[in-house]
Amino acid sequence: MRLATPTLRLTEQQYRAIVGHCYDAERDPGTGLLYEACGLFAGPVASDEEPTGVVSFVYPCANAERSARTYTVDSRDLIRAMRDAEARGEQLIGVFHSHTHTDAYPSETDVRQAMEPGWIYVIVSLKEGDPTLRGFRIRDEQIAEVPVVLDRGRG
Repeated sequence: MRLATPTLRLTEQQYRAIVGHCYDAERDPGTGLLYEACGLFAGPVASDEEPTGVVSFVYPCANAERSARTYTVDSRDLIRAMRDAEARGEQLIGVFHSHTHTDAYPSETDVRQAMEPGWIYVIVSLKEGDPTLRGFRIRDEQIAEVPVVLDRGRG
């Protein structure tokens, strides 16, 4: 596996769904801080079981940790997404989450929790006025940025 490939290809609607889910996250009732948002995405895989980079479907999920600093995809949402992707003849190829007060770059916790070496890990930073969305591959604690493009030719 080449660590930095493939290019992640999102439609504008998928991009809006990811960023919107991050902005619409629950807030901590005590502090008012946004919880980290999270979700999964599915797409086709090549014959070598590597994702092609094309995203077919985005699954906004609940953050089971309900935290402004960490996330865990709710297990019920994970199972629903896995079943739906499988029914579509595809696989889960990645996960996204927000960083509410830090840059769009994997934290030590993100690297430690990256369990799927073939997945693409997307981070949306809400630190500045406009969201910043970046993609990464994380394998054996090595981080490589993945190009992200808005595929205006698709739905």
